[in-house]
Amino acid sequence: MPSYPSLNLFIGGDWMKAKDGLPVVNPADESVIGQVPVATRAQLDLALTAAAEGFRVWSRTSPAKRAAVILKAAALMRERIDEIAFSITLEHGKPYQQARLEVIRGCEFFEWDAAEGQRAYGRVIPSEPGIRYVVLHQPIGMVAAFSPWNFPMSQPARKIAGALAAGCSIIIKASEETPAGALHIARAFQDAGLPAGVLNLVFGIPSEISSYLIPQAQTRLIAFTGSTAVGKHLTELASRHMKPVLMELGGHAPVIVCDDVDPVAAAKVSAVRKARNAGQVCTSPTRFFVQEAIYERFLDAFVAQARTVRVGDGMDPATEMGPLANHRRIDALEALVADARAKGARIHTGGERLGNRGYFFPLTVVSDLPDDARAMHEEPFGPLALINPVSSVEEAIGKANALPFGLAAYAFTHSARNADMLADGIEAGTLSINTLEASVAETPFGGVKDSGYGREGGAEGLAHYMVVKNVSHRMTI
Repeated sequence: MPSYPSLNLFIGGDWMKAKDGLPVVNPADESVIGQVPVATRAQLDLALTAAAEGFRVWSRTSPAKRAAVILKAAALMRERIDEIAFSITLEHGKPYQQARLEVIRGCEFFEWDAAEGQRAYGRVIPSEPGIRYVVLHQPIGMVAAFSPWNFPMSQPARKIAGALAAGCSIIIKASEETPAGALHIARAFQDAGLPAGVLNLVFGIPSEISSYLIPQAQTRLIAFTGSTAVGKHLTELASRHMKPVLMELGGHAPVIVCDDVDPVAAAKVSAVRKARNAGQVCTSPTRFFVQEAIYERFLDAFVAQARTVRVGDGMDPATEMGPLANHRRIDALEALVADARAKGARIHTGGERLGNRGYFFPLTVVSDLPDDARAMHEEPFGPLALINPVSSVEEAIGKANALPFGLAAYAFTHSARNADMLADGIEAGTLSINTLEASVAETPFGGVKDSGYGREGGAEGLAHYMVVKNVSHRMTI
């Protein structure tokens, strides 16, 4: 059986020790499985110097050669899928099979971006004889990236893939709570022959690292996934130094269920997806607005499916939903449920912690919430489903758009008219109809309003890692 890896920094192509910081805790039994190293100021300076040299080398490497290294690293990660998934389940808690799917998803990001990096075409603008206007797309420079704890491997993969495919170097600060996913990525790239300094991995106190890296001259782009509050803070800091940002922030995804669909089928697939990653997903379907004609049937089927979800240790093959990643999520969810109950909502399943060891929390279904319930406007980031009736699709769209968030949204309908209304009316970066898949490697992903700025994935995903240069060339003077 694999073991949890020893945690170190990766700077300039070398693994470095650092003073231990916070413990890494297995959320299934609260045991300590590792110690996160905290980078010193001197080590951050080493990373900045290494990244500058890495960018000099990597930006001058042909896109085809860059792609070859990225694809080799992705192949190594696929070979090591069991080892990586084991680490993810230990530190995060998600079921082992879901951890394996996360590794595959991360590899798909690398594979897509490796190919897309070879298609960063410029163009020639028509002009008068004797002059050429040429538009070039060039790597922006060194990227300072920050990834969250909810997807230990695929979240850092998305940022590393975009940066490296575009020809940038990167310093990534991965989550201190779930550090092993990014560490496995760095190992694979080292073994794949990535030049030293192109990829650097650090850990530490998030506010200290961001406040130090962002103002540095070497830093040309800040890429962040996390809460809206932190994203706004980092954007403000970046703006003081004229640094562009790529922000993938919080959501509170609405699901509109129209009365022309099978409510039982829609409810079952919704409950299964709500349990994915224990609801700790910024795109997790959460606010269900169901047309009145099918409301009770949808609610009953959702509750019935929720009660079947088996919660347990992610290493148990029978487990369908693992523990929450940390105790903070339990406190937050219990507070939201208590507030909803006090305001007259119905609690159908769950609502309280399971047991007293491990951060287990059941799939919780709450219905008939008033608009002023905290859960209706605060992202739960956990296995909490909120189900309310609506009289029309128009009312549902209004409620879906009522929050400042606009990351992902979903709908179930077989009506072309409804689908057209939803596509035009929903304020979100992604709308999925009759599917609860929010993004894949080949599609652009990102939010509007308080859910962020920019896109990751798809042909649009490399745009933020590149700058546009116009070259005007007159043949004679």
